[in-house]
Amino acid sequence: MSGNGTTDDDPVQTAVWRLRSRACWADAAALLPADRAAPALQRAALLVERCLYTERGWAEAEDALRTAEALAHSDEERGAAACERGQLAYTATLHGVRDRADEARVALGRAAALLPPGSRGRALLDFRRGLVAENLTHSPQAARAAYRRAHAAAGAHADSLLLSFTWRQLAGLALRDGELDEARHGFAESLRIREELGYLVGTAPALVSLADTEEEPEASRLREEARRLFRLLGGVPTWLARQLTPPAPGVATA
Repeated sequence: MSGNGTTDDDPVQTAVWRLRSRACWADAAALLPADRAAPALQRAALLVERCLYTERGWAEAEDALRTAEALAHSDEERGAAACERGQLAYTATLHGVRDRADEARVALGRAAALLPPGSRGRALLDFRRGLVAENLTHSPQAARAAYRRAHAAAGAHADSLLLSFTWRQLAGLALRDGELDEARHGFAESLRIREELGYLVGTAPALVSLADTEEEPEASRLREEARRLFRLLGGVPTWLARQLTPPAPGVATA
C-alpha cells in the first residue's frame, strides 16, 4: 500500500487500509506475514501508529519493530526500520510514557544516514524530524524547514496521506504565528485529503483544527462532526478528548 491509501488492486492491502483507517490497527497487522522484511516493517508501522492514536499497545509495537529490524537487509529496509524506531520513541516521549527523546533523535539520524536521497522514505523521515523539532526540541523554525522538505517530497511521490499531515503541521505553525488565512487553507487541505482517502481516524483531528480557524456557526458545526466521528471510533484518537469539550447549553447538536 502506498502512503496515499491506494492499493494496486491487492485485496490484502485493500483490507489493511480499510482497517487502519478505521482505527483497527491490530486487525490490519494480523493480515500481514511477519517472516519477510517488507510486510514485517508494515506490521511494525501499523502498531507504532496505534500507539500514537491510542496511547497503548507499546509492547506489541516493540516486538513487531524488533522483528522488522532483524529481517531488514538492505540500507533502505534498515533506514525504514530506524525511522519507525524513531517514531515509537518520539510517541512514547510525547505521551509521557517515558522520556526517549535522545533515542528518537539517534534513530532518525540513523535513518537519514541509510535512506538514499530521493527515496520515498526520506519524505516520511523529514516529516518525523519536523515533529521532533516542533514538539520535543521546541524549534519551530527547524520544524517548518523539515515539514516543507517533507511536503515537497510527498507531492513529488504523490503521497496524499503524508501531504495531509504536512499540510496540517505547517498550518499549525502558521496559526501559532497568527497567519489565520494560511492556517485555514492548510487545515482545509488536510481535511479534504483525509475525507477523499477515507482516512476516518485522522478526520476528527482535522475537523477540530479547521474549527479553530473558523467563526460561528461553522466552528461549532465542525466540532460536532468531530465529536460524532470520535464516538464512532470508540474515543480514538485518545488525545482529542481534551479538545472536544461538550457543547455549551443551547447549542444545536443535530
